[in-house]
Amino acid sequence: MYMPQLTRQWTVESVHALPDDGNRYEVIDGELFMTPAPSRRHQNAVGELYALLREYLRRERVGHAYVSPVDVVFSAKRLAQPDVLVAPLVNGRRAETPAHSGLLMLAVEVLSPSTARADRIAKRTLYRDEKVPEYWIVDLDARTIERSTPADSRPEIFVDEIVWQPDGAVTPCVIDLVQYFAAVFDD
Repeated sequence: MYMPQLTRQWTVESVHALPDDGNRYEVIDGELFMTPAPSRRHQNAVGELYALLREYLRRERVGHAYVSPVDVVFSAKRLAQPDVLVAPLVNGRRAETPAHSGLLMLAVEVLSPSTARADRIAKRTLYRDEKVPEYWIVDLDARTIERSTPADSRPEIFVDEIVWQPDGAVTPCVIDLVQYFAAVFDD
C-alpha cells in the first residue's frame, strides 16, 4: 500500500503562532529551522561584531545594526533571524523594524554545530536570492569570516581583516580579524 509523505509547508504566520519556548525559529522556502539558545562563545562573537558595526555606523549614518532575535520577513515563506544584521536608514532614521526597511545591507551568522548546514546552504541561498549585498559567516573554529554576495556563488574567506563599505558610506569599515577573534576568545 502506498503511503504519501506529508511534509508541512511552514509559513511566517505559522511560525509566529508557535509558543514562545526560548528557541529561535526561521522558515526558508517552507522549511522550518529551530535553533537552541547560543553558547557564551557564540554570544561573545555576536556582541563583539555588533559593537564594531555599531561604532562604524554611528560615524557613517547609512544603516543601523541589530542583534538577534529580530525577524526579517522576505515573503510568506521566508523568515530569517540573522545573528547580526544591518538595515538601511529610512529618511535618515532607523526603521521601526528591519523588515520595514525593505532590505538588508548585511546579514551575519556565527556558526555552531547545530546551524552549520542551514547557515552555509539554506541561508546563503536565501540571502543571495533576496539580493542582500553581503552575507558573512563567522567560523569560530577556523577564526575566519566567509563573505558571500549575490554576484558570486563562491564565498571569499578572510583571515586577517575584512573590509565592508556599504552604499552611501564615505569610508570603509575595516575589521582586524586577529583582534576580533582575540576579543571573542579573551586571548
